[in-house]
Order: sequence, then structure tokens, then C-alpha cells
Amino acid sequence: MSAAARKIDVSANVLLDIRPLQPTIGAEIHGVDLSRPLDPEIRDAIRAAVVRHKVVFFRDQTLDDAGQEAFAAQFGPLYTHPANRHVNAVTPLHEISADLQAKIEAKRLHQDVKRGDEYHSDTSWRLVPTWGAVLRAIDLPEVGGDTIWVDANLAYEGLPEEVRQRLEGLHVTHDYRDALLANGHDYPIVAHPVVRTHRETGQKILWVNLTQKPQILSVDLAESRELLDEVLRQYKRPEFQVRFSWKPGSVAFWDNRGAVHYAVRNYGDYPRLLRRVLIADEPLYADL
Repeated sequence: MSAAARKIDVSANVLLDIRPLQPTIGAEIHGVDLSRPLDPEIRDAIRAAVVRHKVVFFRDQTLDDAGQEAFAAQFGPLYTHPANRHVNAVTPLHEISADLQAKIEAKRLHQDVKRGDEYHSDTSWRLVPTWGAVLRAIDLPEVGGDTIWVDANLAYEGLPEEVRQRLEGLHVTHDYRDALLANGHDYPIVAHPVVRTHRETGQKILWVNLTQKPQILSVDLAESRELLDEVLRQYKRPEFQVRFSWKPGSVAFWDNRGAVHYAVRNYGDYPRLLRRVLIADEPLYADL
């Protein structure tokens, strides 16, 4: 981590009530009203906390749809997802609903994605994926429906040295075209490094979306599958995870470049509903 990043982290801890949940991933931030415009220092401190802890959580917030968009827009231009269920008009705010997720899972069964293996990052099918995501609880089951985030740097560091060497320089494709075509859009299949370097922290990130028919290039299919299984085993290790139990008024804000996540479906037929806003990343030349 650079000296500048360390300085920002120190100021974040001074300005905010940050309570880490795990040693390297996950923290709750208290004493901030997200429905009000943020002072620049507080905004920057929240962003620094998101980068440092990879995902932060706020409790007892009173955000409405417009307020959620306004909060997220303080951290960059918002991205309008082309293949999600939008609220009213097509806007950056879109629904993450239990019934839609069930339909998606049903379609994925033939693609060898097993329930419980759906660890992913958002918009990894894009050449320049979104950097941030803000997710807000709307309608929750009485119990269950947690979300898990994984520290993708720890997942990389935990790999055997031999596997790290095998992954060095390899790229993985993420294929989202079925969902895009069903919504009248298209996008070419692009490849990203399996091991990315986070542009702000310098950490190496194990970065694979298991929900989008990943394939590692430059190796045969059997070796690709073997390496992807190794990635999945890392994501599933509890010591690399933080698990968040949603309550009314809960908001999560995560760094999509440093973490992958998985929504736990253990609440039966309850119509669990959350709303998400994605924050676009800056397209630097190295991403193109």
C-alpha cells in the first residue's frame, strides 16, 4: 500500500467510527447519515475505508431510492446495468430479487454452476468493470438471507506457491451474453487476468466470476476446470470471508475490485428484495 493510501486510512479512522468485523475484510461504520450530502472529508474517508476493508456496512439508515442513488453518485458516475430489473424507469437503481435470482439459477443448472458455488464480482463481463456497489435492504426474511464477501487478496495469498505460479499471466473469460441478448443487448466476450493487481492497494487479487461460464485461456479445458476448482476452494474458506446479516435499514458498500461475494439462499420462498447501484470505474489505458 502506498504512503498516500496509508495516510488516507489514518484519516478515515479518525473521522469515522469504524468497527472491523474480520482482520482484513468487512467493517461497520457508525454515526453517518447516508441520506444527507457528505462533507468531502467524510466522503473520502468512507471511500478509503471501502478500499481498505473491501466491504463496509451501515445500519439503521433511512435511504429511499433517490437517496441511495445520490449517496452512490458521490463516489463516481453511476452505471446503468442493461440486464437487471429496474425500478420504474431504466435507471442505475435496480432490483436484486429472490424470484429473479431463482430464474437465473434455473438457467445456470445446465452450465455446471452448482448452488453454493456462485461466487462472483459484478460486471466482470465488461472490459472495465464497475469499481463499487451500494446494496440496500428492502424486504427481508425474518431469518436467513445473509451475504458473504471474500477477501480476494487473501484467497490469492492462500494458494499453494505452485498454483500461484501456474496462474501467473493467465487470463479468464466471463460470458454474460445469454442474459444480455435476452434483454436486447450484446457485448463481446473479453478476458481479464486471473490474478489482477489492485490499482490503489497494489494487492494481488484472485478474480474469477464463477457464475459466467469462466474459462481460463492458454490451457486445455481439463486444466482450466482444475484451476477454477482451486479458485472456488479458496473463495469458500471461512477465514477469507465476512458474513453479513441484513436488517431493515442496512446498507453495504463494497470495492468490486478487491472482493467477490455470494448471496446465501436459505430462506425458502420468501420474496427477499434488495436494491443495488453500481459505480463506474475510470477506464485507464492499462484496462484497454
